Amino acid sequence: MTWESALSFFLAVLVFGITPGPGVFAILARALTSGAGSCFYLALGMIISDILYLIAACIGLAALATHWSEVFTVVRIVGAVYLVYLGWKMWNAPLDLNATESKLTTQGRALSFLQGALISASNPKVILFYIAFLPTFMDLSVMTSADIGLAAFLTLIALMIGLMSIAMFAARARRLFRSEQAVKRLNRSAGSIMVAAGAFLVSRN
Repeated sequence: MTWESALSFFLAVLVFGITPGPGVFAILARALTSGAGSCFYLALGMIISDILYLIAACIGLAALATHWSEVFTVVRIVGAVYLVYLGWKMWNAPLDLNATESKLTTQGRALSFLQGALISASNPKVILFYIAFLPTFMDLSVMTSADIGLAAFLTLIALMIGLMSIAMFAARARRLFRSEQAVKRLNRSAGSIMVAAGAFLVSRN
């Protein structure tokens, strides 16, 4: 991969990362209620799943999306139900006008990571995107392991920049809410976003 194609690939993945979808909705909802820092492991889980799809695309495993469609359907439904559950919890979250960004425990980090991985893993169309996307920037017939490693690294950096930028923007907006009624609207808006993400996820074919 040349440096020109690497830069183009990086920018394209960055744009892809901030495109609205279940992952972006989940980041928005989490940042609105818990701050930007709480989104790091959620975003990391999403990105690792995306990178696995990227690697699968690079080594020609597009058949996964076809032959394992039943598995992906189950994962998608489980992911959607979990997002709806999280949305319900946010909707009914207790009001705290002095809430600050809380630090996640080790268990909380693991759960956030798994949640993010589940959100991305539940969309097998991501691998099809990469299969159509990669030939634009590199010749897959002569791709080396170093090229795959570089593509994975660029994907990690680009998606993390995109998702955490969204989280920081949402967290800044969160600070504008100071009254009890405003906090209630914030919680319910974030919960609605998460439920909508779950509904969107389960409706995908």
